Amino acid sequence: MATESHEYANRLTTLESAWWKRLLHVQAPYRWNLRRQGLGVTLDVGCGVGRNLASLDPGSVGVDHNAESVRIARSRGHLAFTVDQFLASEHARPDFYDAILLAHVVEHMPADAATELLNLYLPFLRPGGKVLLICPQESGFASDDTHVTFTTGVDLMRLASDVGLAPDQWRSFPLPRWAGRAFRYNEFNVLATKPG
Repeated sequence: MATESHEYANRLTTLESAWWKRLLHVQAPYRWNLRRQGLGVTLDVGCGVGRNLASLDPGSVGVDHNAESVRIARSRGHLAFTVDQFLASEHARPDFYDAILLAHVVEHMPADAATELLNLYLPFLRPGGKVLLICPQESGFASDDTHVTFTTGVDLMRLASDVGLAPDQWRSFPLPRWAGRAFRYNEFNVLATKPG
């Protein structure tokens, strides 16, 4: 299944609407993790159906290559665009955003494509702005056949450095690193800064 397909967007909504996920509020720690970063007005690249946009500051904008995902995100009240729509819009302002979020995107592409993608959006990030990179660990990576490149915290730090950002040390979230082999929702997180 291609990540730009209608079926992929529907899969995202089906996965997040599982009764046990709603009952247990499983997104609460991940929402807290985003909020504690103090990202400010964020450009959410690969926003999908808008799950993270709900936790970001007002004025944040989502962009995704899947038109159906963008439609769903908009139906939820989020400001979201396809890539072409964003680039042609008044929201594509140089040095405007306080942060860029790239959550669960890099693992869907080869490393060189991830570099190109980040380079495409970095001009919209203000000097001193933050980039938050998030990828799944082993169990999460294995759970989705659209994942093509297993990307570690070290790999995310290298990606950030390669595009001229200054990365902090990677972290494992929400559990220690060893849990990522069995717990599907454990993630690598890297916060990086654009030079001022």
